[in-house]
Amino acid sequence: MNFTVDSIVEFAASQRVSDIHLVKGLPPKGRIDGQLENLTDKPLSAEDCEQIAKDLAGDLYPVIRSSGELDLAKTISGERVRINLFRQQGYVSAVLRILSNKIPKIKDLGLPPAVAQFPTFNKGIVLVTGETGSGKSTTLAAILDEINHTRKDHIITLEDPIEYIYKPDKCTINQREIGKDSDSYADALRAVLREDPDIILIGEMRDLVTIETALTAAETGHLVFATLHTNSAVDSINRIVGVFPEARQTQIRVELASTLRAILSQQLLVKAGGKGRAAACEVMVVTGAIRAQIREGKDAQMQSSLLSSAKEGSITMDNCLIEMAGKGIITPETAFDNCTDKEYMQRKMGFGGGGRMR
Repeated sequence: MNFTVDSIVEFAASQRVSDIHLVKGLPPKGRIDGQLENLTDKPLSAEDCEQIAKDLAGDLYPVIRSSGELDLAKTISGERVRINLFRQQGYVSAVLRILSNKIPKIKDLGLPPAVAQFPTFNKGIVLVTGETGSGKSTTLAAILDEINHTRKDHIITLEDPIEYIYKPDKCTINQREIGKDSDSYADALRAVLREDPDIILIGEMRDLVTIETALTAAETGHLVFATLHTNSAVDSINRIVGVFPEARQTQIRVELASTLRAILSQQLLVKAGGKGRAAACEVMVVTGAIRAQIREGKDAQMQSSLLSSAKEGSITMDNCLIEMAGKGIITPETAFDNCTDKEYMQRKMGFGGGGRMR
């Protein structure tokens, strides 16, 4: 395999690779079903990596020299690719994520039934959370595209970088890339409320200004979708509140309680048999009881309400894992390894010591 951007991406896509890692002194590697595998035996030289970076960055290449890193997205060999270039130990490395060319349907993602209702919301905040690589962007793309095909609204996305490209149908869609179309999330958000949006996507709620503006947008009747790098619904609420000074936290809890509609936390797990991955999800649909608990900071009660509100569509991560293992989508061992409460899983699934089935 030649070390050109096009050849690497084309070959990786044919091997079901989700992420490509290019590091000086190592062969190109690809993440397949969660594991890094060599794509070829030949290691990359420093010159190979530098040329790949120049090809990927184009006119933005000087940014890597000045700041040490660069995010962008582009289409390569027919594949939409999200790119991060960075310097380490004096050499340039790259990580490329291959995105689907086609935005999937919500029903094809294996998400809990409550998620199908998200595109019908008219206002408020919906959070999609999880660690990097958990499928947040894909889930949000599916939700927004459903809105695009069913409603006559104005969607504005603020992304860093733009990943999925939407083809406007019934909706008017503007996609703004941070660093290219606007200097920062803060600047873009200050302007977005003057751009007559109905629906706003915030690529990541990463600081006080972003969170504050998202709350304001939701309070003024907009529907806001955003991501956080948290692993559960309760953690997400605490992360948002904790960004603010203590003197403001009570008021932020009140605002969040009045605007939050739902939280979807997800992780991608290897399917039983080892081929492909499936989304395991926790969903908190915000009920009256949960709103009161958000206002009062009652985390333990909030978790109990999440457990008891299945009829509203909520499901805990552990119960989702139990359900997926019961259907044979993932193995019981995978469910146990990725659960929150080991003792609960032992009781429910009959595990013995060490997380293995009795």
